[in-house]
Amino acid sequence: MIHTPNVGADAWIMGLVVSGLGTILGAVNIITTILTLRAPGLTMFRMSVFTWNILFTALMVIMAFPVLTAALLVLEADRRLGAHVFSSSVAGPMLWQHLFWFFGHPEVYIMVLPGFGVISEVLPVFARKPIFGYKAIAASTVAIAFLGFLTWAHHMFTAPIPEGILVFVMLSSYFIAVPTGVKVLNWVATLWRGSIEFRTPLLFCVGAIAIFLIGGISGIFLATFPIDWQVNETYFVVAHLHFVLLGGAVMPIFAAIYYWFPKMTGRMLSEGLGRLSCALIFLGILTTFLIQHVMGLDGMPRRVYEYDTVGHLQLYNVISTIGSFILAAGVAATVVNVVLSLRKGTVAGPDPWQANTLEWFTASPPPANNFDVVPLVRSAEPMKDIRREVARRSGGDASPSGATVPAGARQVGV
Repeated sequence: MIHTPNVGADAWIMGLVVSGLGTILGAVNIITTILTLRAPGLTMFRMSVFTWNILFTALMVIMAFPVLTAALLVLEADRRLGAHVFSSSVAGPMLWQHLFWFFGHPEVYIMVLPGFGVISEVLPVFARKPIFGYKAIAASTVAIAFLGFLTWAHHMFTAPIPEGILVFVMLSSYFIAVPTGVKVLNWVATLWRGSIEFRTPLLFCVGAIAIFLIGGISGIFLATFPIDWQVNETYFVVAHLHFVLLGGAVMPIFAAIYYWFPKMTGRMLSEGLGRLSCALIFLGILTTFLIQHVMGLDGMPRRVYEYDTVGHLQLYNVISTIGSFILAAGVAATVVNVVLSLRKGTVAGPDPWQANTLEWFTASPPPANNFDVVPLVRSAEPMKDIRREVARRSGGDASPSGATVPAGARQVGV
């Protein structure tokens, strides 16, 4: 890139610098809000698991993005000021790799931790029971954030790095599977023997867990550096990355859309179109990317649009392409669902899911001031407490099948 003289590369570099600065400032805003603007009684261990995940995502942004921003500024200094920091004569390419991947690997967890938070938020609501191991899930988030900064060099196993360091990176990459496994165990335990309601947000979350597990298992192989030497820069890596990100980020985003759309708009999304979208996306992911593990093991390199017609590579690519159309159809189903529901979706009411967190205490969509009276938080599931208190005062039903919180309750701040 240093030798590309056109100004387009400079604009790209500086655009990333500005974008990185904006991301850092956004993270500072999030951290400040969570630490200083919680509702009365909302202690750290009464926060939702989603909020815990967002907090540590923001902390990871503070740690990772300044490194990328600094590396980009140095790259621009090389290009326009003749700094020669990344020159090959002083092992500059190795330095660039270390700086980039110190950002690049935590960035994976910056993308998936919010998704993990969505899963931890949605599962208890539709299992009709508290999240299993609240503190263990919160601690696993902290562990993932910490270990994510020790494993960046597993992206550099083919670089000239001493094998002693490779062993350390390999072991730390194994260790990061432990807190992730804790999350999966707790998610399954949350569903176990719950009064499960199979609504679209839950279906997306369950699909996300399955897809992410496949990506995590292939990640164990790639974390073993002798195996990585063989499959590096092949479609095996492409398959692993997409299973991790589609399971850890994309499917939870769809779950979040279906879960919070009633709160944002006051309208419910169609369950029929939602289930169709979930099924197509899940099937499309498996069809598109599962076969790419085989393509990688057969030696197909990544970042190519032409390849030798050896073995069954042509058939595998056709299957993968068909899967991508199925995946696109699933996304299109949600787009259609959103458009139709905005126009004539069922009116949601303030708390259509009988959820656990405070955003469901106010109207849908929320007014500009959010709350007329900010309620006092007594547990990690404040909406359950509010429904119980309303039922106690009115002699009504506080069960999940009961009616939504009466408007009067929002005035008295129960």
